[in-house]
Amino acid sequence: RVTENAKNSLASLKRENPRLEPTLAIIQAHNDHLIQEANKNFAKEVGLRVIHICLPEGSTKDEIVSEILRLNEDPNVQGLALDLPESLYSSKVLNAVKPEKDVDGLSDVNLGRLVHGDVDECLVPPTACAVMELLEDIGGKKVLLVGARGAQGAALQSVLQREGAAVLSCPWRAPQLQSELQHADLVVFGSTKPDDVPVSWIKPGATIISCARDLLSEKSSYGQQNTPAAEKTVGSLAVAMRMQNMVKNMERWIQSQQYRKWDLHCLKLQPLSPVPSDIEISRAQSPKAVDVLAKEIGLLTDEIEIYGQTKAKVRLSLLERLKDQPDGKYVLVAGITPTPLGEGKSTVTVGLVQALTAHLNINSFACLRQPSQGPTFGVKGGAAGGGYAQVIPMEEFNLHLTGDIHAITAANNLLAAAIDARILHENTQSDKSLYNRLVPVVNGVRGFSAIQLARLRRLGINKTDPETLTEEEISKFVRLDIDPSTITWQRVVDTNDRFLRKITVGQANTEKGFVRQAQFDIAVASEIMAILALTTSLQDMKERLGKMVVANDKKGEPVTAEDLGVTGALAVLMKDAIKPTLMQTLEGTPVFVHAGPFANIAHGNSSVLADKIALKLVGDKGFVVTEAGFGADIGMEKFFNIKCRASGLVPSVVVLVATVRALKMHGGGPNVTAGAPLKKEYTEENLRLVADGCCNLQKQIQITQLFGVPVVVALNVFKTDSPAEVDLVCKIAKESGAFDAVPCNHWSAGGRGAVKLAQAVEKAANQKNSFKYLYSLELPIVEKIRIIAQKVYGAQDVELSPTAQSQVDRYTRQGFGNLPICMAKTHLSLSHQPERKGVPTGFILPISDVRASIGAGFIYPLVGMVS
Repeated sequence: RVTENAKNSLASLKRENPRLEPTLAIIQAHNDHLIQEANKNFAKEVGLRVIHICLPEGSTKDEIVSEILRLNEDPNVQGLALDLPESLYSSKVLNAVKPEKDVDGLSDVNLGRLVHGDVDECLVPPTACAVMELLEDIGGKKVLLVGARGAQGAALQSVLQREGAAVLSCPWRAPQLQSELQHADLVVFGSTKPDDVPVSWIKPGATIISCARDLLSEKSSYGQQNTPAAEKTVGSLAVAMRMQNMVKNMERWIQSQQYRKWDLHCLKLQPLSPVPSDIEISRAQSPKAVDVLAKEIGLLTDEIEIYGQTKAKVRLSLLERLKDQPDGKYVLVAGITPTPLGEGKSTVTVGLVQALTAHLNINSFACLRQPSQGPTFGVKGGAAGGGYAQVIPMEEFNLHLTGDIHAITAANNLLAAAIDARILHENTQSDKSLYNRLVPVVNGVRGFSAIQLARLRRLGINKTDPETLTEEEISKFVRLDIDPSTITWQRVVDTNDRFLRKITVGQANTEKGFVRQAQFDIAVASEIMAILALTTSLQDMKERLGKMVVANDKKGEPVTAEDLGVTGALAVLMKDAIKPTLMQTLEGTPVFVHAGPFANIAHGNSSVLADKIALKLVGDKGFVVTEAGFGADIGMEKFFNIKCRASGLVPSVVVLVATVRALKMHGGGPNVTAGAPLKKEYTEENLRLVADGCCNLQKQIQITQLFGVPVVVALNVFKTDSPAEVDLVCKIAKESGAFDAVPCNHWSAGGRGAVKLAQAVEKAANQKNSFKYLYSLELPIVEKIRIIAQKVYGAQDVELSPTAQSQVDRYTRQGFGNLPICMAKTHLSLSHQPERKGVPTGFILPISDVRASIGAGFIYPLVGMVS
């Protein structure tokens, strides 16, 4: 009956979860094959997979513990049981088993729940279950437990007492044993009875139950005709109960995999006035331990990899676990054309999620980009937000984080080294010599790798035996014939090092005179960064890395990373970088930090993966707030046309960040220079400048409306802004088509200062959404460039240089014409000229060059003199 029930329960679980493969691991340290056979047979009958780990007799406790710890971390094992000699059942061994995998229910956590009466929260140990199954009504009876020590004894005592029995426990060698045996109605042997304890000591008519581990026979172990007692053994029944426990454990495991409501404890903020420096604010707050935060938002222990106290990587397995969970609402924070000082998009993003979660009790996640060391050590400073709306700890966020940018730098430069090395070898080696290097003889045999077989197929050579290639085929296979003048792959470094903008490589004597001009880009401009931000899985990332075009061969055909055979190496370097990093805001709400491309030279958005994971975690009523770089004309346009195409996600609301300071600059105010004090126009009330400058805000609202998404204007208020200036901006924004316009004080007040913004965003997210892309991918490259230039920037037309035109023709011929466009343009103006503020019109947009990021999946035109 027990196995039948367990079998039916498991069958119903498998119907609901077809891919379920429940696996019980049993660690055994004895040579009793009977127990092993019983476990196997019962598991088979119920439908469980069982693995026996047979350790040699005489294994130490430490050896057993080390095996337990290994199985604890194995995600394919959902239950763990122990069959050990009596002497090894110490608390050290039993408590090594993870409570959620403890099928025998003997760990302190499980026993504690049992003793406290939390029966729904624990598993009753199989032996205790079997004893209760064998007993009828025991209320008021005297029960004697003999030789039942430790966890097993405590479990038996607890379940018997719960049924109303008077329970006494006694060791085999106790002087009062004979007297106690003569008074007990029911005797439970916890271990094998010594020969010198005669059965005649037991009260006639008493029931004996033996739980000795070596008894799997159902027959009486005494075989005496005149035994004054009915004796039963739990043997096989206990094994069946173990399988029933495993099925119960599976029910709990499935439940633990479901979406869990957040149990978030926000951190209290006590803003000071005047507002201290960002670093003082960050250091004054004590962040939660990141594993605590992870648990609060429903992450499982095997889904996070902890880096120190306050950062953790989140594994992509979560997407599979929560694939049926509906997504939350998707909010993009963009901005008007900024001053060189930035207008506070990161601060608004953080303030908004602090308001939603800590003050309105709505699940929300901020998804931000990882800062580059260039701006961090330059004038701009970090990117953690600011004031009382920032990610903490600030130093961790701004410096290194979990090393993703370093991984990108390493992968990028490995590929750059492979390109130059390949050209050198092809210039200095014969076909035969190159073939011997690429397909070496190992133990007398040559063999193609999987990457090499794929290359042969691309070349139309359908052979798998290296010895069968003709000389012509060998030459085609070994020579990429890269044209050095077409190399587009540059080395990168994550520092502003102006002297590396143009360099000469190959000066050493060992390079045989192979000298060429090259350059270093900033690490975040690497195509590998764009791929990290746009990828949707490890497999997708590997495919994208392989497709990266690094140069052309001498026939004008593209040469890819896959042709160079380095895709696997690049993927291995990036295997941890693909996981988003979990951090928190000053108020203890969750943040994902992942990828960090700039919006003026790349697509300027954090990762698709971070957004997708966050959208599952917040639940269908929650919000994920992510940020696009610089003004809406570049960051937001690329978010919609590039990132949303890669992710398939539809945005709910755009929050457009504006400041009175930036609007005054657009209205004709003097230049704003980073590092220099602001002129009086920016620190004193000037309604005319504000009104004139609102043309830029109106234009950015119109750009948002091109995509059919409701827009809420967030006016990031500075202490020098007058109430009249603030009211004027909000009035003009609403008249210009914004769903709402709200002044925000989160910089000085934390989440409380952005509550009105959060409420406006929540209302806007419930509006009808008619999201659409700006252009069809089928259009010719130049036509797509023209649509962006005219509709978004307000240009009259575009003008391509001869270089740009020839690149467009080449990419179209090579089959790359159907990719989206990623304009590389100054962020300081809607036009290509940084000094033209407000809303420039009537200009011709010059395209100086056009390049392709085939792995990332876009064509990027260089507008004017962008660096």
